[in-house]
Amino acid sequence: MLRRGQDLADAIDPVDPRLRSEWLATRIRLSSTFANVMAETDGPAAGLDGLAEARRLIEDVADPDVQTELLGRVEHNRGLLLLNAGFIEEAITAFDAALEHKERRLAAGGPVTPLVDLVVKTLRSRGTAHTRLGSVRQARQDLTRAIALATEHGLLDRAADANHAAGLLDLRVGDLPAALRRYELIERSYREQGLDVPVLLGMDRGQALITAGLADEAGSQLDSVLAALRAESGTTRILGNVELHRAVAAFMTGDLDLALTTAASARQRMRRWGCETCVANATLIGLRVDTVLALRSGRVPRALPGRALDFADSLPVPRLAEQAALARMLAARLEVRRGDVDAAQRVLDRVPRPGKLTPIDHRMLRRLCRAELAVARGRRSAALAEIRAGLTDLDHVRDRVGGLELLSGTALHGRELAELAVRLVLDGGNARRLFSWLERTRAQTYRYEPLTHVDPELAERIAEVRSLTQSIHQAEHDGHSTAALRGRRAERLREANRLGWHTGRWGRPRPVAGLTDVMARLGERALVSFASSEDDLVAVVVVDSEVRLARLGSAERAAESARMLNADLNALAPDHLPEPLAQVMAASARKQADRLDAQLIRPLAELIGGRELVVVPTGALYAVPWGVLPTLHGRPTVVAPSATAWLAAERAEGGRSGRTVLVRGPGLPAAVGEIDKLGAHYGTAALMSGGHASVSTVLEALDGAEVAHLAAHGVHEPENALFSRLELTDGPLYAHEMAGLAHPPRQVVLAACELALNRIRPGDEPLGFASALLASGSQMVVAPLSRVGDQACAAAMDDYHRSLAAGARPAVALADAIAVDPLRRPFVCLGSG
Repeated sequence: MLRRGQDLADAIDPVDPRLRSEWLATRIRLSSTFANVMAETDGPAAGLDGLAEARRLIEDVADPDVQTELLGRVEHNRGLLLLNAGFIEEAITAFDAALEHKERRLAAGGPVTPLVDLVVKTLRSRGTAHTRLGSVRQARQDLTRAIALATEHGLLDRAADANHAAGLLDLRVGDLPAALRRYELIERSYREQGLDVPVLLGMDRGQALITAGLADEAGSQLDSVLAALRAESGTTRILGNVELHRAVAAFMTGDLDLALTTAASARQRMRRWGCETCVANATLIGLRVDTVLALRSGRVPRALPGRALDFADSLPVPRLAEQAALARMLAARLEVRRGDVDAAQRVLDRVPRPGKLTPIDHRMLRRLCRAELAVARGRRSAALAEIRAGLTDLDHVRDRVGGLELLSGTALHGRELAELAVRLVLDGGNARRLFSWLERTRAQTYRYEPLTHVDPELAERIAEVRSLTQSIHQAEHDGHSTAALRGRRAERLREANRLGWHTGRWGRPRPVAGLTDVMARLGERALVSFASSEDDLVAVVVVDSEVRLARLGSAERAAESARMLNADLNALAPDHLPEPLAQVMAASARKQADRLDAQLIRPLAELIGGRELVVVPTGALYAVPWGVLPTLHGRPTVVAPSATAWLAAERAEGGRSGRTVLVRGPGLPAAVGEIDKLGAHYGTAALMSGGHASVSTVLEALDGAEVAHLAAHGVHEPENALFSRLELTDGPLYAHEMAGLAHPPRQVVLAACELALNRIRPGDEPLGFASALLASGSQMVVAPLSRVGDQACAAAMDDYHRSLAAGARPAVALADAIAVDPLRRPFVCLGSG
């Protein structure tokens, strides 16, 4: 189409000076746009040559205003070409010039809206360039101004475009909730204007969801993008990129067949496009799938390690050195599993030591390879030393990520190291040593002290370092020089270190709890810490000064009983079940509760006696409502993600106002929403309902409260429970917003919902609404683990608050309330109590 336009222009040779000026301006616009298209097909050099020719033509334009406008357009396109070619600083210089020309033209007068449109486009592009350079403040300024100008002049589509770029900035600096929220608003804006939602917005939102751990939702998002692209015969490059992200999401969710086929398709497309890095990344996904399948089955095909090594040897270094190292590490693991330890050692010797910017998953994989090799050689101590060093590396990364969802997500990188450590220690049968390793490897999120304040200058430096790190990886992917970006990152990193880097809402790490401290705090209570290795379930029991190890049979059998008990309790929950059905469901629930009791608690009877309990679950046991088990009827029981987390909650200072806040959300049954009745137990409680129960007013009331009772419908998001939510009058209150309070309530009661549920991430990292509150500084959370009938919930809460107001400890008050009707009151006390 551009060529047709050029042909038409060439066929005209106007003599009239006015027409000739207009004709020349049109030719220049065509040439400028054509140069950008040529860059996509023939490379950036061809595009820059075309723009240089267009700039020469501008010299013949007589009208200074038109000349200024055209210079702005050409410099803008030159900036885009330079940016796409990886010359970020040069691109910013071009955008500076473009903006100077465009603003001069706007000041000269004329139709305002079209001229503002040109300014907004360049502000957006320069903001994107600053984002890639790690200049967070400048990027934010440009994008904020672009959004404001576009909105002021009714350019809503341009405002949405600039918001899209701002969402990428949010994502780049690690603010996932802000990025996802912004993407939702942008999509709504496009639809309200009757515009098609850009496919790139869908791809970027999919990337954000993957980063947030919402792999299922990311898969659905990317599937929609793929369908739209295929219907439009989308470009090979964009389609291949989306398929590559879809393969990653599939791999994360364990859909290995989909990961394999989608990665293969992406590889073919990117090979045609000529993106060597993309082809390598797609090939690696296929290799990782094949490796996972081989290791699971225990049967490693003879040719698989060789295929990984051939691939590694074919990659150009240093540009794709990281991908080559990953392929060699996969080959080394496969050789160890095949029993050829000498071959594994030779392969591993070719993997270079990690550098400062080596991704943490590569660091952990190298440690895992070295540990597995040590085990294969019978060097158990050396293997544990490698694991310890790897977990220390992971601590350094965890100390510097900003956000609970990222903190818990880091455990994924150390999952296999932690599993290997537990298996090695468990084989030795030393209960004290196993306790120490369990605390070292599980629920590390809860080791971090909540922060009440982050210095704004420090926050800006942290955001810049995050952005620059991603820019370096992007430049490496595109084959561009990274020297300038690395120098800039090192400078910002030094500044951040000087300011003291403790990011987000989580600050200094607490030490891992030692047995001496745990024993001293337990007093007359007992602690039971469950763990599993493959299908072996064990419990480490701490009573007085004794530490014992109990073997409890099949982990899968216990997990299945827990799932069946939860299903039975859900079925039993409705208030008005027909009596015959209620009897059948109650009998089934009692049967599953008795099975769990027989496997998990009765074997410990001689050790724990009738003591109050602190239970540290593992995996599926997080879903067990412990007060339902017969042996534990009426026994105060606290559930904690680790002994370290429990000890921190026990030691936490009060410092709250003593205020009680009772909140009723919309659409609740009358019985559950009777906060007036509960308030009568306290006398001075703040009651919030209707228009007074908005997100902002509730958050303000909760900050610094002693007790917060939230009666509201809730939705548990299993993929990333920080996006679990309570429904209030004006919309959802998300877990990450509760986690942002300066002084979260000391005790939170979640009624009428299942928000005690967690997504159990690798490393026994429970992540949910309740666990987010605990990690953010709340000392205890009371909530049901399965559905509760309206009347049963109201009665249980009335009993609980009556005892609590009378001075009972939360664990005691809850145990007494549950004992009245255990099967219909499946509440737990999380944290301390």
